[in-house]
This record gives sequence, structure tokens and C-alpha cells, in this order.
Amino acid sequence: MKEDLTEVVARDLSDAASALEALRNRPEMLAAIASAGRLLAESMDKGGKVMSCGNGGSLCDAMHFAEEMTGRYRNDRRPYAAVSMGDASHMSCVGNDYGYEQVFARYVEGLGRPGDVLLAISTSGTSRNILLAAQAARAKGMKVIGLTGRENSPLAQASDIAIVTPAGKYADRVQELHIKVIHILIEITERLRDPQNYPDAE
Repeated sequence: MKEDLTEVVARDLSDAASALEALRNRPEMLAAIASAGRLLAESMDKGGKVMSCGNGGSLCDAMHFAEEMTGRYRNDRRPYAAVSMGDASHMSCVGNDYGYEQVFARYVEGLGRPGDVLLAISTSGTSRNILLAAQAARAKGMKVIGLTGRENSPLAQASDIAIVTPAGKYADRVQELHIKVIHILIEITERLRDPQNYPDAE
């Protein structure tokens, strides 16, 4: 007897909804997300930029974040200073000459400036290249926002603001919440920098 795939769909959506509800019921994480959005806006107001990095799906999230900062999220507004570390030639060069662990740290060392912000994304919070990027950012006088799925992970401990989304059995639930957090960070940044886009704001 074949499995009813509609039940698979319903089960997955229920699991995702439970993970989202778990995040909604963690006041300390809601506060961390709000603080991270404020940090981004304050950095940009002072001429800073945000750099983002991750591996695999998290790199796609890092690129998604940056393109909606420089491009557009919901409504027209000025572009924001954001760059994702997804340059294939850079990653190939550094990976070949220094090892893959250094691909993001070298980018931060080259382009990071005091007052900038690093958005470092790792579902496990243990990816060596992400941790080295966070260390490089701190050495440059940057602030680090860590977006991960594990409490007390090395990335969480290395971050000025750690946002930890509830982890399921697999990383996909963590990543699904990460994209929600990323969209909220963009919205908060817009609300603070271009409030005309949000007539509901007080």
C-alpha cells in the first residue's frame, strides 16, 4: 500500500508550525531578533555595512538577505549597504591557496571595517569557516550577529547577539525559521531607517 502523500504534506506543515510556535514563545529570542535589527540600522546610519556568510543553504540565505538589503524588500526605498560572501572566484582562490576554512575570514579581513556588522549563519553553530569569520570580524572591530540552531554553540558564544531558532530532527526546520528571521531583520531595519514605508508605525 502506497503512503498517502497528502498526509506527508500535512505532517511536515504541522511540524513546521510547531517549530515556529516554539520560536514565538521564546521572549529572549524575540528580544535578540529585535536587538539585531536595531544594530543593523544603527550601523548603517553611521556609514557601516553588513556582511553575511553561510555554507550551502545558509549561504543561499546569506545571499537572499543581502540582495533584499541592496535591492528591495516590500516597497521602494534607498539601497542598504550589504554584501554576501558568495563570490565563486574568491572562494575558489582562497579555498585552493589557504583552505576552505579561510574563505570567509579572508573576505572579512579584506573588506570589514570597524562599525560594520557580520551576519554569520550556521545551523549547527560549529562550522569552522563561519567561526573564523566571526573571529576575524571581532578583530576588525565589527559586531557579530550569529544565526544558528543550537544553544551554547561555538557560534552563539562568539556572537554579540545570538539568535537560536528551535532545532528539529533535521536542519531543514532550523533553516525554515532562519529565513523568517532574516525577513524580520530586514523589516526592522526598514522600519527604523525608512519609516515612511510603514504607516502603521507609531
